[in-house]
Order: sequence, then C-alpha cells, then structure tokens
Amino acid sequence: MKFPGQRKSKHYFPVNSRDPLLAQLTQQPQPFSTYICGIDQTLVDIEAKVEDELLERYGLPKGNSTLINDEQAHNLYHELKSNEMISDEFAGGTIGNTVHNYSILADDRSVLFGVMSQKVMVGSYAYRYLCNTSSKVDLNYLQPVDGPIGRCFTLISDCGERTFAISKGSMDKLTPEFINKDVIQGSSALVLTAYLMRASDGDGITDAAMTAIEYAKEADVPVVLTLGTRFLIQEDPKWWQDFIKDHVTILAMNEDEGEALTGFKDPLLASEAALEWCDMVLTTAGPIGLYTAGYAEDSAKRETSHLLLPGAIPEFNRYEFSRPMLKEDCETPIKVYAHISPYMGGPELIRNTNGAGDGALSALLHDLSANTFHKTNVPGSSKHKRDGLCYSSFSQVCKYANRVAYEVLAQHSPRLSRGLPEREDSLEESYWER
Repeated sequence: MKFPGQRKSKHYFPVNSRDPLLAQLTQQPQPFSTYICGIDQTLVDIEAKVEDELLERYGLPKGNSTLINDEQAHNLYHELKSNEMISDEFAGGTIGNTVHNYSILADDRSVLFGVMSQKVMVGSYAYRYLCNTSSKVDLNYLQPVDGPIGRCFTLISDCGERTFAISKGSMDKLTPEFINKDVIQGSSALVLTAYLMRASDGDGITDAAMTAIEYAKEADVPVVLTLGTRFLIQEDPKWWQDFIKDHVTILAMNEDEGEALTGFKDPLLASEAALEWCDMVLTTAGPIGLYTAGYAEDSAKRETSHLLLPGAIPEFNRYEFSRPMLKEDCETPIKVYAHISPYMGGPELIRNTNGAGDGALSALLHDLSANTFHKTNVPGSSKHKRDGLCYSSFSQVCKYANRVAYEVLAQHSPRLSRGLPEREDSLEESYWER
C-alpha cells in the first residue's frame, strides 16, 4: 500500500520503511494486506453531442433525466455510434468510480460486488466497463447475468444543456447469494450508495446491500454511505436519517444532499447535524471546498496551528489536528471539524464535475485503510494507543481529499488514470507541509 498523501516528516509508512534499529530488535512478520469492498450498479456513461430533433424523436425532455428500456437504449446507441456522435464512453457508477480511484491511489486491491454481462463482446458496454477499471479492482465476485449492464446517456445540446437517458439493463439484478461474507468481514470498509436502497420490485440489489451491511456490522467493519443525489434524499429525509443512524459509520455528501438530509443549507451546520447519526462526515461544497467532521477523544485533542476560521460554528477548526475516532471509542467525545478551500483555487478549466466527490471519498477510504494496514503490521506503534478511525488527522484527510478531487476535476474522465504525482510541479509544494 502506498502512503496516503504526501508529507515531509518520517512516519514509517509503508511498514518496510521502519526505523532500522527497531527492525533489528523485533521479529518481522509478513506484511498483511488490507482492502476495501463496495457494491454498485454497474453502468457505462456514454456522452454525445446531439440536436434537439433527436431528443424529440426519442421522447427525451430536454434537461431532464428519463428512464428508457433496453430496446430504446440499443437503438439510441446504434444511431449515435453510426453517426459518430459519441465523444466519450466511461465506466461509471459512484461506487465503481470510488473503488477504482482507491486502487489507483493505494496501488492496492479493492473488491467490487455487482453484476456483469455473461457474454462480453469486444466493443460492448461490458467490455468498455472492464477496460476502464483498474486491474487492482477484484472483479471475481461479480454476478453473471444475461443481458446488458446499465447505460447512462449524457446528451449535450448545442446550448450546453445536458439531457440524461438511463437504461437500467440488469444492473439491479444482484442477489444476496453473491455477497461473500468472508470478503466483507475481512475488509477495512464497505462502501455503498443511496441508489442501492431504491431498487424496483423484482430486483435484488437492495436485499444484497442489506445482507452486506449485516455482515459488516457483525465484524465491526465501517459502513460508508455516499448519498448520490438530493432528489432521492428529499423524498423522505426521516427514513434516511434513521437508516444512517442504524447502519452507517461514515457519510459522504455534497452541500445539496446535506441540505435535503438535515434542512441546513450551510455545509458546516449540515455536517454537524449528520454527526447525530454517524461517526464521521465528508461534505464537498463545490467552489467553497470541502469539510470533514467527526469525533475525537477530549484528552487526546490536538489544537491546530492554522488560522482559526469563522463560520456558523465560530473557530470550528480549532482541533482539526486530532485524529477521527468512533464516538463509542471515546471516553469523552468532542465534535471536531476541518475545512479546506479548493486546491490552487480549483482548475483553470473544469472539464467535468462528475466524479469529484467520488475522488474525495476514495482519498478518505485510502487513509482509513492505511490505518488498518499500519495497525496490523506495526501493532506496537504509539499511533495506535487509541483506536483511531483514520491514520491521519481531520486536517490531513481534508487536504488529501481536496487534492484528489482537483485531479478529477482537471480531467474529463470521472476516474483517475494515475496516482498523484510524486512531486508537485507548482509553487504549491508547501501544500502538504502546512
């Protein structure tokens, strides 16, 4: 596993970089590997520039998102392909993006549960999905299905308006029998999206997700939920609040989803409210930057050396150098918050906002998994006198998530094609030292 983020000080990570004197005095066990796993609706994002006439012909309201059946999807794809209108085809899905990015950052294994077409032909949707997923993502547990995986068409009009046509295919056909209990319980985290909880009658992916959650809770594996879209949450915020309280350890959301869930427009107040139901929150807020919020032990809190920030909670970042902990592991829990503005003010040209939140979450998951990795391989480290949820502080997780989100915004694909550069080719080298 690669070290999460970039730092100047010596942290003895990876574990084979430990103090040479200590290495002579202690027996060296074989390094134990860690991984995360996730469940997703496997789909391919297809982007094309179209005329309004095509939207009218297929009955797609301009600017809206519409469900279409397999036959419509096949005809639409064939027309776009034959007329060379398709500009990009990406492997998609919130959790698929997240576990892929995790594997790129950590240079280590992750596991994806979902479905995959039993017959994969060169150039097909399933082929595109497999080609655009890191080889470090373990796809051996995918459930084979007859028929296509999901397809999401992003149709861009001349005026720039985006119209979405979604064909589910068999992406919701995952059944509980294909959730491997040992894999779930051996992981550092289980990652889910809110979309999984709203499957149609006859589709098994909701039952599969709930089975995985029960396996994770039995083994005290953190359950991580990303909300996905405000429209889904605002239908029944109370239901989601109860679901998070009963099942979720870490919550990831943007400011719109946070408002739909908590009623607070301010992302800091939304993060604080969400801490009543879970142990840690990652909130992305577009041009404002991002926030982390969670719990720390009062006697182990660490005060920041950064400027204290004003906000709805005055000087809210005072203890941002503390490490996140589960609330139940704290004798005297205190709420801790951190914030960071967009890296270098954000990219000069934002090519695609799709996937920036997934990138930020993958950074947090890398840090969480690194904590498990280090704790298992260096159990005597002073870092693990208390059970931390993450390896790094709230502040450092903020910086790392922010940097990864920038990398996604600066490219067209929602998935990273490479890890962060070994050295920053800018004056912002000091970013990691602050």
